[in-house]
Amino acid sequence: MAKTKTIFVCQSCGGTSPKMEGKCRHCGEWNTLVEQVQKPQAKRSTFAQASGQRNSAAPVRLTDIAAEKGQRVSSQDDELNRVLGGGIVPGSVILIGGQPGIGKSTLLLQVALNLSGTILYVTGEESASQIKMRANRLKGDGSNCHILTETNVQDIMTAATTIKPSLLIVDSIQTLQSPDITSTPGSVSQVRECAGELQQFAKATGIPTVLIGHITKEGSLAGPKLLEHIVDVVLQFEGDRHHTYRILRTIKNRFGSTSELGIYEMRADGLREVSNPSELLLSQNEDELSGSAIAAALEGNRPLLIETQALVTKAVYGNPQRSTTGFDLRRMNMLLAVLDKRGGLPFGQCDVFLNLAGGLRMDDPAIDLAVLSALMSSLRDVAIPATVAFAGEVGLSGEVRAVSHIEQRLIEAARLGFTDMYIPATNLRGLSKQPNTIRLHPISKVEEIYERLMT
Repeated sequence: MAKTKTIFVCQSCGGTSPKMEGKCRHCGEWNTLVEQVQKPQAKRSTFAQASGQRNSAAPVRLTDIAAEKGQRVSSQDDELNRVLGGGIVPGSVILIGGQPGIGKSTLLLQVALNLSGTILYVTGEESASQIKMRANRLKGDGSNCHILTETNVQDIMTAATTIKPSLLIVDSIQTLQSPDITSTPGSVSQVRECAGELQQFAKATGIPTVLIGHITKEGSLAGPKLLEHIVDVVLQFEGDRHHTYRILRTIKNRFGSTSELGIYEMRADGLREVSNPSELLLSQNEDELSGSAIAAALEGNRPLLIETQALVTKAVYGNPQRSTTGFDLRRMNMLLAVLDKRGGLPFGQCDVFLNLAGGLRMDDPAIDLAVLSALMSSLRDVAIPATVAFAGEVGLSGEVRAVSHIEQRLIEAARLGFTDMYIPATNLRGLSKQPNTIRLHPISKVEEIYERLMT
């Protein structure tokens, strides 16, 4: 008989060592090695055996492979369908991560209650009565939803094989354990093994599987980096628990784009889809105040009009302060340097604070022109008309560079009642169509913005 073997596994990188060491020889982290007993394992079936194929697969010519287009299943949630690329692909493995209490379990239970097929909801953190209380709050029927309180991954796959659900939800992957691994649940080896077994099970049976994952204090998914490589889709559920809006971002998607964005509003009866976020992200204040400009941004294929707010005051505590919320701080420092060099505006002795309203974090470079306008407006204390929108990227030499999908930005701005929009001059040349209700102001240099709005 094979003997048991004791090894030491790093909880940071998953590397192994034959003896106890204070520092991991693979990643250099200290005090991360945990003792683990390796038992002799029986030979388990591979994906090919589980799916009825031959054990040793022969190479197949690429031209002989039939291209099969996967049939997606609608989640009955337009925002989730948008982020996934049109729906749930059969046999796919989806991983959703987020902060504690952000609403991951609420979102997936809401999806489970709205789907028509049989759903298996596995929970290793909560009891069945807690799930029932949340379902009552969501006001769902739940007749097609089966609840299983189990942490053994083998028992979970056995139950799923018996029920044959149309969707398997596991809450969460860090609570599962495999009988083949002796380490505690949540360790690197357990997360890696359980995720691998569920991935093979999903591919063999065609049952789409959704995993909920914990995150570390740095904001990354807990467990080995291999976890993100195993799954097909990685989603990040973001937002401040003190605000009502939640954002669902795509980190990885093998079946669609990674630039899509889903927006929800947290209510007492669950998460509500926000189909038109521009109206919620704009200020409802009727008074025109300085330091505010509207940016026509784009997230994936969705145009968003978001309010950029800037506050520029004289520095009275020595070194000037720089702070941003929802915008890259280094990008704002670059824009301040451009205004100082090309526009001659004295930002060097001023405290600068920048905020994107609504709690969103945007990376679209087309917001540069609105940020720059808001900074100038707050410095000179001159209000920008509420019917003016901006779209343009600013270069280091002060030039306003062209942005993509300018037609979609114009249509969204005209739909929301904006009458004027400042865009790069190069975008005006290639513009095929534009709304009749909006006037375009082409801009080539940042000095032109100051001359037209601040004088």
